[in-house]
Amino acid sequence: MPISIARLTPAAVDVRCDADVSRLTLADGREISAPMEWFPRLREPGPEQREQWRPIGRGERIQWQDIDEVNALLGLPS
Repeated sequence: MPISIARLTPAAVDVRCDADVSRLTLADGREISAPMEWFPRLREPGPEQREQWRPIGRGERIQWQDIDEVNALLGLPS
């Protein structure tokens, strides 16, 4: 009997960063968090600048243009 496996889509639909943690919400409902220590360029700017992100590619990367930063989604396979 064949088994089908649903392919998960690692596309960012929301990003939230506070002083300690970066949180990503993906299109397929997964939520991922990582310590802000992993993202030194995102620690210094204020919350207003960190909220100005946009997905690039197929949502597999995130860009903060004002901060001059681009991140992959924590190494998730695309």
